[in-house]
Amino acid sequence: MGSTQYRVGTASWTDPTLLKTAFYPATARTAEARLRFYAEHFDTVEVDSSYYALPNERNAVLWAERTPDDFHFNVKAFALLTQHPAETRALPREIKAQLAPEALRELRLSYPPAEVVQLAFTMFRSALEPLRRAAKLGCILLQFPPWFTARDSSEAYIDFCRQQLPDDRLAIEFRHASWFNGHTGRTLEFLAARGLSLVCCDAPLGPNIPHFPYTATSRLAYVRLHGRNRQTWFRRTPSAAERFKYSYSDDELREASSRIRTIPGAEIAYVIFNNCYADYGVRNAATMKLLLAGGM
Repeated sequence: MGSTQYRVGTASWTDPTLLKTAFYPATARTAEARLRFYAEHFDTVEVDSSYYALPNERNAVLWAERTPDDFHFNVKAFALLTQHPAETRALPREIKAQLAPEALRELRLSYPPAEVVQLAFTMFRSALEPLRRAAKLGCILLQFPPWFTARDSSEAYIDFCRQQLPDDRLAIEFRHASWFNGHTGRTLEFLAARGLSLVCCDAPLGPNIPHFPYTATSRLAYVRLHGRNRQTWFRRTPSAAERFKYSYSDDELREASSRIRTIPGAEIAYVIFNNCYADYGVRNAATMKLLLAGGM
C-alpha cells in the first residue's frame, strides 16, 4: 500500500465567529464566495449544520458546483440518526406530520418513533445524492452521544445505521469511555468487520473523556481535533464554537501530526479541526497541512 493521502480542513466554514475575522476577504460577502475562497485553501470540509437540521438536496447541488473537482465534503449525521435529541422547530414538515400533537409541543424530540427515524434516514440519504454523483462525498460522520455506551444494543444500532447508508463510507465517533476502557480490541474488531472507520479524536484529558487509539479500522482514517479545553468539554455553552474554543500551539500541532502519521494502513486520512471559534480552526488547519506535507 502506498503512502497516506492527507486531507486537512475544518468543521464548518461559516461559523459566525469566523466571519468576524480577517480570514475571508471583504469581497467574500456571499455563501458562494466564502465556499469558493475556503476551497482555494483546503481540499475538504466537515458539514456540521446537517447535525442541527436535515440537509436539503438544493444545498448539496450548490456545494458541488462551487468547489473544485477534487474537493470532499464530510457530512455529520442529523441528530436523530445518532440518538441525540433534535429541535422540534427545525424538523421538516414531513417528519412533523408523523408526530403526535404532544410531541410537537416539546422544544426537543428526544424519543422519536421508529418510523420517524426511518424517514429521517431516508431524507438524509436522498439529500446527499448530488454529492455522490459529483464524487465529492467523502464520508458520513456518525457522532454518538456520551450516553451511547458499549453494549450489544449499541452495536445493533450501528448495524442499523450501516443498513440505512449501505453505499457510503461511515466514520464512527464514540464519546463514552466504555468503548475503549478494556474494550478497545472488541470495538476495533467490530468496526473493521463492517468496514467502518473509527474517528480518532484529539481532546482534553479527563476521567470521563475517552482515550482514543490512533488507528484505522478501514482504508479511510478520520481524525477530529476538538481542542483541549477541559473546562468547557461537559459544559453547556452558547454555541459549539464556544465549547471548543482552543487554539493549538505549533508544538501541540507537531505532536498531533506525529500521532496522525502513526495511523497504519489508511489510504486517505481526513484531518478535521473542530475548534471553530474565530479563526482558530483555519489557522491550525493551515499549519497542520504544512506539517503533514513535511514543510515545517
